[in-house]
Amino acid sequence: MHRSFIRCRWLTLSALSIVATFQTQNFARVYATYGGVFIVMSLLWSMKFDDYTPDKYDIIGALIALLGVGIIYYAPRN
Repeated sequence: MHRSFIRCRWLTLSALSIVATFQTQNFARVYATYGGVFIVMSLLWSMKFDDYTPDKYDIIGALIALLGVGIIYYAPRN
């Protein structure tokens, strides 16, 4: 990859990390939920556009991620 592209990706990821530190307490839950959904969506994207066929471990991992999203999202809070 071209170095400027890698540098741009690194700066973008760094900026996102810095922005995340200034969010409210509940942002951690939102961020974790986003991560679980991102895993599933990336598998669906690769199936649609890259002709990728996920194996059983990909599917199991995605289901575990969605289970985690459900626990984070629907857990009762005090």
